Amino acid sequence: MHLVEVKSHRDCKRFVSFPVDLYKNQKQYIRPLDKDIADIFDPVVNKNFERGNCVRWLLLNDDKIVGRIAAFILRKTSAKGETDSFGGVGFFECINDQNAANILFDVSKKWLLDQGVEFMDGPINFGARDKWWGLLTKGYELEPNYQCNYNFPYYKALFENYGFQTYFEHYTFLKVIKEDVNPRLERKATIVNSNPDYSFEHFNMEKFEEQTDSIIDMYNKAWVNHEGVSAISREQGHLLMNKLKPIIDEKIIWFAYYKGEPVAFYINIPEVNQWFKYVNGKLDLIGKLKFVWHKWRKRNKKMLGFVFGVVPAHQGKGLDGGIIHAFHNMAKSLSNQYEVIEINGIGDFNRKMIIVVKQVGGEICKIHTTYRYLFDRTKPFERMKAIK
Repeated sequence: MHLVEVKSHRDCKRFVSFPVDLYKNQKQYIRPLDKDIADIFDPVVNKNFERGNCVRWLLLNDDKIVGRIAAFILRKTSAKGETDSFGGVGFFECINDQNAANILFDVSKKWLLDQGVEFMDGPINFGARDKWWGLLTKGYELEPNYQCNYNFPYYKALFENYGFQTYFEHYTFLKVIKEDVNPRLERKATIVNSNPDYSFEHFNMEKFEEQTDSIIDMYNKAWVNHEGVSAISREQGHLLMNKLKPIIDEKIIWFAYYKGEPVAFYINIPEVNQWFKYVNGKLDLIGKLKFVWHKWRKRNKKMLGFVFGVVPAHQGKGLDGGIIHAFHNMAKSLSNQYEVIEINGIGDFNRKMIIVVKQVGGEICKIHTTYRYLFDRTKPFERMKAIK
């Protein structure tokens, strides 16, 4: 077996297409869009190249690909002007062979050591934590959601046998729409609804720009103080919402207002992998036609809990119960369209959010584990600290 650094156009295509053959007999696997993977490694598209770098390798046995991996480094500058380096690996795919996996991990470790970092996390993304983050360690029988990792069960042993340890876990919760929410959440909603200063409304496409601005403001207030979460600029927020615009169902995006000012939001979207699974990774003209046809003909039974936030001044007042209750009443009226909702990316360090999601009635259906490998093997290992 030998390594090839991905540089040529041919090797870039091989890097993207390798999993297609690897998972050809895995019925739950949904091929990611080729462009989504390619864009991560394109400096023109991925702005993280401005504060970091990445490298990719293919592992070959003769000329047959048996594995792939990417290594990333990101540099973050704190408000005090201090720069910290963050290293990791991702887009790992490999045959069931520990020696092959070790070769991929070893070359990544050497590269990251040369960059001056103290650990490698994996599997992670060269970008935001809401995409391609974590190894699937529960839920192999379920189809992956859009831009979420799917992998074989044996990957867990490949990581752990090498010496990776669990840094944190991301949970995906599943709830059947027609089932009631937890009585505790009902009580919260009753308390909030008794206050006439609070009101709830679903998204209105006629107010698209205004409500997008509100989402950006609330998101930044609610999340920027959490580890690993960066503020969203106006440009980034509008770009994201405009990408979502073709699939937005305004009845499943909700806002809470206090005296007419937006103070909480809950965004759900149709789960697009339920349409993308028919395009075989290609969103060219034929792929787009397939997507439109299946979006028109195939009822999407799954919605995805996309993002939720309450501005700090209104946290701890039961507003989470109020907005989820308002959403749930609407969702039940749409039960002939949507049957289930999955809520991605709830970290095990975020106990408050776990409690909220459980009150909605969801149960953990998938776990994605983020591992950490400390280069100094004598250093005590610590899991990610819980949010207080």
